[in-house]
Amino acid sequence: MSKSLFALPFVALALIAAKPAPAPVPATPAFNINPPAEIAADPANHLKIELSSGGTVEVLLRPDLAPNHVRRIQTLATTGFYNGTIFHRVIPGFMAQGGDPSGTGSGDSPLPNLEAEFNNLPHMRGVLSMARAEDPNSANSQFFIMLAPTMTLDHKYTALGRVISGMQFVDQIAPGEPPPQPTKIVRAWLDGPMPPAPANDPAAAAVPAPQAQAPDQPVAQPAEKPKEEPATGG
Repeated sequence: MSKSLFALPFVALALIAAKPAPAPVPATPAFNINPPAEIAADPANHLKIELSSGGTVEVLLRPDLAPNHVRRIQTLATTGFYNGTIFHRVIPGFMAQGGDPSGTGSGDSPLPNLEAEFNNLPHMRGVLSMARAEDPNSANSQFFIMLAPTMTLDHKYTALGRVISGMQFVDQIAPGEPPPQPTKIVRAWLDGPMPPAPANDPAAAAVPAPQAQAPDQPVAQPAEKPKEEPATGG
């Protein structure tokens, strides 16, 4: 009997043992929910939104995660752009969307669109994120606040802050697409002055009076509908 037949299994074992170990799969970055202390301490990162339905909502903005989007919100808020605008698309158990001067979902500010800044702030209850068209780099002025967690939006829309007080008032925003009697933003402001703008910031220029974008250039909303039984948020 040939000894070579007995040797084959050992050769196979040797080849298996000599095979290099597979490269480790990179770990998914952890959710970035808690802001650095210096971000939370800066009054310019505290956005206040007074609602016509009653109450004031406070959002802690996250320039450490989405600096250009935060700068846009700060710029529009301090120039009064959002004052008087409505929440034009509000889906219970999903999100409340506003920031369109036309109130139709097709309007934007006169400022240039922003390049996406997708990050690891999850779309949990209370998170503020930016609406956009099909192009990922088309966010401008429209935003939405999550009414319940919808993690399928993560890394598809730029999250840039989270409600830290007044979430009960967000829950009371009139529902509908559009609502029969929409809730308005009476005014939006920052707790402190904005830091100086970078030299290359397109939003550094004064913002003209709000004007609607042509209706043939719709701004897309989050396409995902809420689940029939969405997870509860904190």
